[in-house]
Amino acid sequence: MSRSTKAATLALCLCFTMVGLSAQQQITRIAIVDLQKVLLAYSKDSTALRNYEAQKAQVQQEIDRQAADIKTLQAQKAEADKTGDAAASQRLDAEITAKTDTLRTYVRTNQDELDKAAAEINSTDAFAQLVYQTIQNVAETDGYSLVINLRSADSVMNSVLWYSPTIDITDKVITAMLGTNSQ
Repeated sequence: MSRSTKAATLALCLCFTMVGLSAQQQITRIAIVDLQKVLLAYSKDSTALRNYEAQKAQVQQEIDRQAADIKTLQAQKAEADKTGDAAASQRLDAEITAKTDTLRTYVRTNQDELDKAAAEINSTDAFAQLVYQTIQNVAETDGYSLVINLRSADSVMNSVLWYSPTIDITDKVITAMLGTNSQ
């Protein structure tokens, strides 16, 4: 092989290696953390966060209740439409519209309150800042670019349907916080 062919082959191999390394760096690694487990591990320090999580759960419970009422009315309206009861259908339609508007207002109002409470906790509560900073440090150290709360109190269904336990950083966060608190 000539010297120029060897150089071209080496350059081509180097180029493929760089492309391969570049592709590896673009993979997003995701981790999960069980924030409730972290909060329970530090129950004496987590009052503000636990109160916030309870408030979110209460709001979600009311949203679910109102949404169920609307679904019931929609089923009744569908039955009225099916039987040809125009008066009942019209009355139910008006009731559905009113309850839907009430639900939207409730969601908007309570979301604003929850956003304000979260901002206050994040800006004033040293424990909340410690939790989130520790999660960030563990995630960055282990190469994760996204961390999802495993059990969110504000949702009917978990957004996490399945996960490998190898991406659960909950115990690492608790251990790291123990190290932070002992210093």
